[in-house]
Amino acid sequence: MAEETRLIYKYLRHDKKFPHVWCPGCGNGILLGSLIRAVDAESLKKDDVVLISGIGCSGRLAVYVDFNTLHTTHGRALTFATGVKLANPSLHVIVVMGDGDATAIGGNHLIHAARRNIDLTAIIVNNNIYGMTGGQYSPTTPYGSKASTSPYGNIEHSFDISELAITAGAVFVGRGSVYHTRLLDTLIRKALQKRGFSVVEVISQCNTLYGRYNRIGSAVDMMRQQKEDLISVARVKNMKPEELQGKIVIGVLTDKDLPLYQDEYSAMRARAQDVVVKK
Repeated sequence: MAEETRLIYKYLRHDKKFPHVWCPGCGNGILLGSLIRAVDAESLKKDDVVLISGIGCSGRLAVYVDFNTLHTTHGRALTFATGVKLANPSLHVIVVMGDGDATAIGGNHLIHAARRNIDLTAIIVNNNIYGMTGGQYSPTTPYGSKASTSPYGNIEHSFDISELAITAGAVFVGRGSVYHTRLLDTLIRKALQKRGFSVVEVISQCNTLYGRYNRIGSAVDMMRQQKEDLISVARVKNMKPEELQGKIVIGVLTDKDLPLYQDEYSAMRARAQDVVVKK
């Protein structure tokens, strides 16, 4: 049996939930492949993995994988994930969100999960738009771009998801794309290995809405743009500021160590219980 076929039958609910609902050309399927390859490479037991998603196109990943899964409400995936991790710290908890889900209604949850350093792996699919609910502009829609709610051009400036996560305190932040699949596999593996709040931003394409509104072309055209505009961390060191205009850096952007929230929480509980016993 071919390796990809083996992974499909091992990790996907192929006999229950397929064919999938994603548009032709959507990058979510590529991300799904990277995710199951990373889990397999880390030899994680399916019963020890919990995949939690919010609402949006990427939210369907929780339906398709054969792990413990929760398909939660819009913007609240990290709150459910926090509860799961604190209830059973031995589980590997992965959270998949879209750019609108994670940085709009879920924005406060994102920055506080990073600040607390909860041991979660957050995968944020950034396709620059609300893809499932009609093509509204999101916090990552570039300035001047068109959407269903900005037909004359978006007048708001966009978030840099990775920089936001770094500033909020995430111990691991990586950025990849669905074009650079080998790098994406590596980043997800590194995020799974990291103890603490890790974030992987995944640059993807929504050719059905964002591409059409902005006349970028097909999914192939949008992936070709990823190839041209995304540059590795290693290359940046040898580039001049003017050469970096319009470029997006991919790779490991930060990797550090901080105390884990669940360890600190357990220690605090022990201290509190000790005080009660002594009384």
